[in-house]
Amino acid sequence: MDQLRWIFPKPAEPSVADLACHLRIPAAAARILHDRGLRDAASAARFLQPRIEDLHDPFLLRDMDRAADRIQAAVARGEPIEIHGDYDVDGVTSTVILKKTFDRIGARAGWYIPHRLLDGYGLQKTAVEDAAARGIRLIVSVDNGIRAHTAIARAAELGIDVIVTDHHLPEAALPPALAVVNPNRRDCSYPNPSLCGAGVAFKLAHAVLQRAGWADVRLYRMLESFLKLVAVATVADLVPLTGENRIIVKHGLNGLAAVRNPGLRALLDAGGFAEGRLPDATEVAFRIAPAINASGRMDSASQAVRMFLTGDAVEASRIARELFALNKERQSEERAIANEIFERCAATPVTDSDSALVFWGERWHRGVVGIVASRVVDRFHRPAFVLGVEEGVAQGSGRSIESFHLLEALESMPELFTRFGGHAHAAGLTMPAASLEAFRARLGAWAAGRLTAEDLRPVMEIDAVVDFAEIGDPLWQALEQIAPFGMDNERPIFAVRGATLAGPPQGWKENHLRVALRQSGRTLLMKGWGMAELAAELRDAKELDVAFTIERDFLGGWGLTAKAFRVC
Repeated sequence: MDQLRWIFPKPAEPSVADLACHLRIPAAAARILHDRGLRDAASAARFLQPRIEDLHDPFLLRDMDRAADRIQAAVARGEPIEIHGDYDVDGVTSTVILKKTFDRIGARAGWYIPHRLLDGYGLQKTAVEDAAARGIRLIVSVDNGIRAHTAIARAAELGIDVIVTDHHLPEAALPPALAVVNPNRRDCSYPNPSLCGAGVAFKLAHAVLQRAGWADVRLYRMLESFLKLVAVATVADLVPLTGENRIIVKHGLNGLAAVRNPGLRALLDAGGFAEGRLPDATEVAFRIAPAINASGRMDSASQAVRMFLTGDAVEASRIARELFALNKERQSEERAIANEIFERCAATPVTDSDSALVFWGERWHRGVVGIVASRVVDRFHRPAFVLGVEEGVAQGSGRSIESFHLLEALESMPELFTRFGGHAHAAGLTMPAASLEAFRARLGAWAAGRLTAEDLRPVMEIDAVVDFAEIGDPLWQALEQIAPFGMDNERPIFAVRGATLAGPPQGWKENHLRVALRQSGRTLLMKGWGMAELAAELRDAKELDVAFTIERDFLGGWGLTAKAFRVC
């Protein structure tokens, strides 16, 4: 914690008090809204209560009209359609949304999701050829396809039209598809370029149902039912939770109070969320989404798709339990790889000269290396790739920090890779194992030329300094309105200064911490995940500052989670 730089907010402006008065919320909550750009009561109220009616027109997306027209033509002619999905939460939910949409309009629609380990990512030429052999004449990709130039060109040779729906960053030239629906197209002016893949599929579903002549009441009832899955994908895919994405997640998570889909109901039950018990965005990200992802990471994502599509509650429950069991297996694989990496780092410490990190190992499970890369970034606060090597081929994923664009780095050295793609802060690649050392050196040099020492130093940005006397149900209820929390609407971090220990800090459940602190005449209990080693360090502190979040307690109500301590 010595390197952690605390950044405190400037003194609150007088307008914060007016905002708190108009919205009838505590000053600390008003301060958060104000500092996030919501500085008048009207805009803040719209943010706190987003309306589903404010979702954007799907036909604002480039090529949406071409996509909807081609799907209508396929329905009219009785042509079979194949949905080509992906094996993560985003791809699974996208596949389910379009399958249900096509079923509702009478389309002959099937679906296919590649196996992560056997088939690799995205639309492949072999998959196109198999589809042609089965008589498919229209493929709709979801959450992939934007860089599948070769496969889509082969589809055209075989007489198959392809509609690409994706959100990943395109190359300079778009693939030769009939329609490319992607808010990140350079020539697309859609107001929300931060849709996840399921968000784009949801927009296609909206357009198709609208073109099918559905009445508004029926249409919006169906869209609201889809929002539950889109919300899960939006949270899982780590896109900004502002604007239209906030509408999706706010309404989608609220919709989980009444779930009719047997698969989604079984998934919530298996995760410990009984009927009426709503998971928040954090619980979706860390308990629900990993179970869906586990099917594609450890086995076949087709299991998760079947769970959402079945009408049999018993079958749905069986699959949901299998997914949670696979997730435990995934966690075990992840821990083993992470421990090996951290042991290497203990033997050869990461230094200030290591601006980017690359780790690889024989037969590291390719389904979990992306998660391990996130843990490496969390530990060392610099971009990192983790790759598994099998039969001379390295394949894996990278994660990054805010100030480093991962995909741009890869695009500076494309000759090293068989395949690559992704975003600013998450990317995947395949390459010959013989090029790994060259990749490590070139990524490190690229990062060193762009990152400063301050970029590599972790920062704790405090949203509001409070007294313990201000913490209670009114503040918690205001935070619930500001939620869902995620990218660009982060869970607020509060700080209390000059607290004292109300008892000795205690280790808890192996590697966690529990500590009682006293300030402003009030004692509150905090937990610190993975902070057990700090118990001895804090025990003799006369006075300390603490940064913390206020989070939902699984048993109901709220609790305090410590993020950092600073001994005064």
